[in-house]
Amino acid sequence: MSTARIRLSPEESRAAALEAARALLLEDGPQAVTLKAVAARMGKTHANLLHHFGTAAGLQSALARYIADRVTTHIAAAVERARHGEADPREVVDGTFDAFGREGAGALAAWMILSGNRDALDPVLDAIHGLVDRLREGHEDRPVSELTLWLVLAALGDSLLGAAMAGALGLPRDKAREIAALHLLAARPDQERKDP
Repeated sequence: MSTARIRLSPEESRAAALEAARALLLEDGPQAVTLKAVAARMGKTHANLLHHFGTAAGLQSALARYIADRVTTHIAAAVERARHGEADPREVVDGTFDAFGREGAGALAAWMILSGNRDALDPVLDAIHGLVDRLREGHEDRPVSELTLWLVLAALGDSLLGAAMAGALGLPRDKAREIAALHLLAARPDQERKDP
């Protein structure tokens, strides 16, 4: 009995490769995200991935963009729900911290920086900039850029060193998230604050 191969469109093939790369990132860390490993995970050839991404750096950049787009979409929705009283700022904090921790953006960013591939971070920075621009619309009186800077740096640091630092200081693992949520609550205009 023969098995027929399903032919994917270029867009579907690229999306499958990015999901395979993301899975490798989460399972084995950023050093595991190579063209060869992604191709093996998909049952494709190395040449097939070269066609879609050009180089390993191209794959890493596309993966960074893929993760950034997923994450900023989630965070934007959480911020909008919080602004309408439908969500707690902790949801925004958790989404940001999860993006850098569970989604692997922190490890990927650190690896890119340390390996000298700083240009691959451009999609992440562009996505965050676009998110801030959207969130600032109609809320120009709020320190959106400053809060985003603080939250992203806290989430990045937590993804890389949070467990070790919390343990060394005898604090619960999610203490940084708790502090970040309190910081966001404190930054809300007085008329929007709600007692916890």
